[in-house]
Amino acid sequence: MKGSVIALDRYKGRLAAAHIVDGRLEDLLIEPPENVTLPGATFRAICDRPLKGQGGMILRLPDGETGFLRQGKGLKPGQPILVQVTGFAEDGKAVPVTQKLLFKSRFAIVTPDAPGINVSRSIRDDDARVRLLEIAHEVMDGAAEGLILRSVAATGSDDEIADDIAQMLTLSRAVREDADGQTPELLIDGADPHHQAWREWATPDQLDDGEGAFARHDVADLIAELRSARVLLPGGAYAFVEPTRALIAVDVNTGGDTSPAAGLKANIATAQALPRALRCRGLGGQIVVDFAPSPKKDRRQIEQALRTAFRPDGIETSLVGWTTLGNFELQRKRERMSLRACLEGTK
Repeated sequence: MKGSVIALDRYKGRLAAAHIVDGRLEDLLIEPPENVTLPGATFRAICDRPLKGQGGMILRLPDGETGFLRQGKGLKPGQPILVQVTGFAEDGKAVPVTQKLLFKSRFAIVTPDAPGINVSRSIRDDDARVRLLEIAHEVMDGAAEGLILRSVAATGSDDEIADDIAQMLTLSRAVREDADGQTPELLIDGADPHHQAWREWATPDQLDDGEGAFARHDVADLIAELRSARVLLPGGAYAFVEPTRALIAVDVNTGGDTSPAAGLKANIATAQALPRALRCRGLGGQIVVDFAPSPKKDRRQIEQALRTAFRPDGIETSLVGWTTLGNFELQRKRERMSLRACLEGTK
């Protein structure tokens, strides 16, 4: 099927959202197992103990959980603070949190600690930017909080955008009023897959949120492909994306192509496919790519292909560079739980 589809349903008993473009799965969100703290959750936490030599602070969260704040300078044990979860905790480690709160909706992000009104750089139409700034200034009306208008705001009506800003502003103030207290408390839960899809994905050609949506769009078959490490590439080449305990290993193969440019073609194709392969599998952390053999003079072209591919990707990824052995390293924020971990305990 041509065009874009967002399907909202359940997969193996868990809430799930699939973004499909021209019959290919472009993004996938699946609810993690119970008792997993979702990114975006906002807590009143209690400082527990500093980590000497690291400058961080271990925090007490509700239900016996612990949080890790990387910058804990000036904080004292027993002090209550507001924090927001930034990613999923690794096995046996504390939940990563930050004091820089973001109150995010489809069109607007309110930033209590960063004053000023900003419009996404991807909105380049001057008339659209002026319209959005006028709406923002009218709703904010000199508020001390900051505001970021997201790229999708260019497609929203004046009333929708104004309502979004007002709701996030009200929410941010209500949360900050709950800062005091001597017990840890969950103030806002993280977004589930359906809400996250509404908030983060562009308006599709078709939205299917009825029962059986995944069956109508063969989503189970598309997910089955993701559960394999193999990623098929144009021209018969393929790559393997395999998570290990320490890192994500990516191995590129030219397949049956024996032409002189086979290595470069497979490497460019891998660079273009890698963001989707990582995103749909929920993979992050340290990534090492073992590209197919090609001359060193091709490295700049491969790097440019990587930069172009990752630029529109919504998850922060740093292109670190080439190693002495000729591999390429990336560092990707762990914003999602891996597909494998999300489906643990399901049949």
